[in-house]
This record gives sequence, C-alpha cells and structure tokens, in this order.
Amino acid sequence: MNQERRKAASNAYRERKVAAGIYAVRCTASGECWVGQAPDLSTIQNRIWFTLRFGGNRQASLQEAWNRHGADAFTFEVVETIEEEDEALFRDRVLKERRAHWATALGAKPI
Repeated sequence: MNQERRKAASNAYRERKVAAGIYAVRCTASGECWVGQAPDLSTIQNRIWFTLRFGGNRQASLQEAWNRHGADAFTFEVVETIEEEDEALFRDRVLKERRAHWATALGAKPI
C-alpha cells in the first residue's frame, strides 16, 4: 500500500500545472530589488534562498546584500504569472520580455 501511495503522489506531482512568471526579490534594509523569470514559480524561491544561504548565487549584488543584511531582510513576491504556452521557446521569449519590463518598472536588477 505504501508503494501505491508513493506512486500516486509521484504521478500527481508530474501532472500538476506549473505557473511560469516573473518574481521580485527585495532587500528591505537597502531598498534594492532584483527581478527574475522562472518556468515554475512554485519552486524558485527555495532555489534562490538555497544558493544565497550557501554563498553560491550567481547575482553578485544579490549575494553581497544577503551576506550584509541577512535572510530576514529579504522578501519574495510573484509580480506576474504567464499563461501556459504550448511551445517552450515562445514562453521563454515572453518571460524575457516581461522580466525586462518589470526590471524597468521596479528599478530592479535582472537576475
């Protein structure tokens, strides 16, 4: 029975709908903001926080701010969700365009 539950949970995870979109990471201590794009918004915050905690984030200014102010000074928010597209190439182009828009609109650095 345990194996059946595990298989059902695995299938449900694979079949779930993922939302692609644009997110913002803000440092409340410095007022800085970074904007990024993700094909799956439900997992991106954990990925970013993990890289920051272990000092491996590729965005140097974000990593420096994290090191200087600590985790409690940071917030994560979804700023836009992109409609599901059939072709990944089209979705990627839309995400890049929307990330550029939000970086300008929020005065943020792109991730």
